[in-house]
Amino acid sequence: MRAIAFSLVLAGAVIVPMVAHANPTCTTEPKGKWMSEEAIKARIAALGYHSIRSFKVTESCYEIYGSNKENKLVEVYFNPITGDIVPSEVPVMPSAK
Repeated sequence: MRAIAFSLVLAGAVIVPMVAHANPTCTTEPKGKWMSEEAIKARIAALGYHSIRSFKVTESCYEIYGSNKENKLVEVYFNPITGDIVPSEVPVMPSAK
């Protein structure tokens, strides 16, 4: 019985943070009104983000995984209409090798 209770607690500790880290809603505007990928990439570079490992287009955001001015790994969401950061930087866990 203790093993089952421990397993449930452990599963909850893993699942809850995954659910809490859902993509934000950056805009409700249609993609036809979004900044072009070239324009947002220029804005991202101007904000000091570099070594971009991944650039993604989600349902309502532009998203990057890369490094900031302090060379810290970050995951950043951008409003595709304004180019503003939504939300602020969230540290990325290094991948297991």
